[in-house]
Amino acid sequence: MDKGRVILLGAGPGDLELLTRKAVRALLAADILLLDELVCADIVELAPRARVLRVGKRGGCRSTPQAFIQRLMRRYALQGKTVVRVKGGEALLFGRAGEEIAFLEAAGIEVELVNGISSGLAAATSLGISLTHRDYCHGVSFVTAHTQDGASPDWSALARSRTTLVIYMGMQRIEQIATELLAHMPASTPAAVVQWASTPRETTLVSRLDGLAAQARQAGMGSPAIILVGDAVGLARARATVPFRQSA
Repeated sequence: MDKGRVILLGAGPGDLELLTRKAVRALLAADILLLDELVCADIVELAPRARVLRVGKRGGCRSTPQAFIQRLMRRYALQGKTVVRVKGGEALLFGRAGEEIAFLEAAGIEVELVNGISSGLAAATSLGISLTHRDYCHGVSFVTAHTQDGASPDWSALARSRTTLVIYMGMQRIEQIATELLAHMPASTPAAVVQWASTPRETTLVSRLDGLAAQARQAGMGSPAIILVGDAVGLARARATVPFRQSA
């Protein structure tokens, strides 16, 4: 029997209209669909011939073990199936795609990659800002709020980078993030939280760094959400859907 293949597909932040034509073709070809937790449930309608397996992974919740997901992909691909591993956002950005590519290639399985729009980019779109506005920053840094061993990123280096910070998986420790950044950035630095970017559940909060954590908690905001910090974020204040409260 010929080996099948695995397609690692970024499904974007939730709005199915943001899927690429290449993603739609991959879904139509799928025999097996492995769905992440935050992928829009309606995406299964674009894969009418696929067997759907939900392999949710979400911080702070009971999750499908990564090793088990990788074994599922290998098993079905070795049976000659086209396996589409559907990830929220962009498959190559904080989606553990590197581990999966290495595992599958070691088994001699073909791996294809289909990009999607990252939730960080969708959050910037929701705020109506450029993450790389040259009048306000030197670039953009995409960063996860904690490393594999549970440690924090080097917030000091990130603060000095003069880039717009786009922080993933940070809501559980938003107070710690703000405190560490405030040791290196002005209290008045613009900051924002965008929850459920691009979906009907979307909520945005734009504030200052010294008030962001308290205001986000007061507004009941949580995961999934993106935290954005930097001068370019200040251009979004009029777009906040949670009332702006400037800290004293």
